[in-house]
Order: sequence, then structure tokens, then C-alpha cells
Amino acid sequence: MFFLDTFAVTWLCWIPIVIVPIPAPNFFRGVLLFAGIFAPSLVALSLTARIEGESGVRALWARMFRWEVGARWYLFAVGYTLTVKLLVTLVYRIAWGAWPRFGTVPLYIIPFAILISTPVQSGEEIGWRGYALPRMAARFGLARGSILLGAIWACWHLPLFYLPGSDTYHQSFIVYITQVTAISVAMGWLWERSGRSLLLPMLMHAAVNNTQGIIPSAVPNGTKVFGLSASPLSWVGAAVLWIFAAYFLACMRGTGETS
Repeated sequence: MFFLDTFAVTWLCWIPIVIVPIPAPNFFRGVLLFAGIFAPSLVALSLTARIEGESGVRALWARMFRWEVGARWYLFAVGYTLTVKLLVTLVYRIAWGAWPRFGTVPLYIIPFAILISTPVQSGEEIGWRGYALPRMAARFGLARGSILLGAIWACWHLPLFYLPGSDTYHQSFIVYITQVTAISVAMGWLWERSGRSLLLPMLMHAAVNNTQGIIPSAVPNGTKVFGLSASPLSWVGAAVLWIFAAYFLACMRGTGETS
């Protein structure tokens, strides 16, 4: 029910702005875009209120403010994608004999962007890691639950691949779902290690979103959404992410089934 409702609400917001070309910036387009982004959490809070009542909502909400975790988990949340980017850069340099193209956004802006956007990630994370993952981990185990959630999470973004102006417009969805599923595994591992805090996944989600531009990997002229055509950086990034994901999955073995 959570996934059906979330997809229904989000796609009802996003599909109209895909079908009707509204150039950005536009107030109506922005409202529908953000309404879709916050749908996972709104649906999660609604279902929790209906099933568990006010106490359940308070407990779910409180996990966003569970900040008393080890400093190493904050470092992991902020530094994980930066580490991946560094390794991808080195692999590209060794394999292709040249440095990849670097972004033009000043690096000193990124920490502020992460800080500002972290609260916004509650729009998704209350739903994905707050509501869905605990139930999926209890049923399938944390490893399989994180993989399955990652695939669903990626598919939820699908309309944005047809929305002009979005970061994923006419990029390869095959590469995207591969990368996002691996990221979901890393976030599931962090979620479990940080005492199932939602603040840490929110912080990591913000870091993922705001470090993409350090080494741009999007194909400039776009490609077929369900095609395999993508930049070498995208494929190298997917490979590095899954090398790390394999380690996290090994650590997760047997975790979550009875939680």
C-alpha cells in the first residue's frame, strides 16, 4: 500500500509537467515537483497515523532527530560519495590516460548546500528509510531489503528522465538504477549502524545529491532512457559503488529479519 500510494501521488504530480512543457523556473511546475518529492514521507506519515496512531507518528518523526551517534557515521554520510568520486577519477586517469572533466561549481559551496538540503531529504527519507526499510528488513533481511528498496526507489524517479531541465533528463535509466541500488545498500548499512537514525540517511542523501557536479558524468546530448549508452564515468562509478556495496552486503548478512 505504501509503494502504490507513493507512486500514485508522485507520478500524478510529475507526469502532468512532463506532458505539458512548462519551462523552468515556473511556480506551478515547482509546486508539483516538490509535492512529488515529499510524497513518500506524507504517505508514510498518513499510513502510520492510521495504523499506529499519534504515538507511531511521534516515534517515526523522532527518528529524524536521533543525532547522538558516533562521529565516524557523520563522516561516512558526508564523505562516502566524495570517496567514490575520487576513486572513479583515479580509475579514469589510469584507464584513459587523462583526467575527467571537472565541474565548475566552487567546492566551498558544497558543504553549505549539503547543510541546507539535508532537511529537505526528510521528504523522501521518512518514507524510504523510516517506513519502508524497517518492514522490508524484517521480512527479507536488511541486505535483500536494501537492494529491493533501491530498485523501487530508482523506478520512482522515472518520470524525471523525461522532464526537461532535470538532472536525469534523457540519461540512461539502466545505469541510474544500477547506481541507485548500490547507494541504497550503503544507506541501509549506515541506517542500521547509526541505530536506525533518519538524520544520517538524510545527510548522506544530501551529500549524494550535492556532490554529483564535482565530476559530471551525464551525456551532454542525452540518450535513450532505456539504452545502455552512457559516459565511461557513469559505468566506472557504478562498478566502484558495487564494490563497496558487496562489502556492505556481506556485513548485513543475517541482519534485520527479526528487527
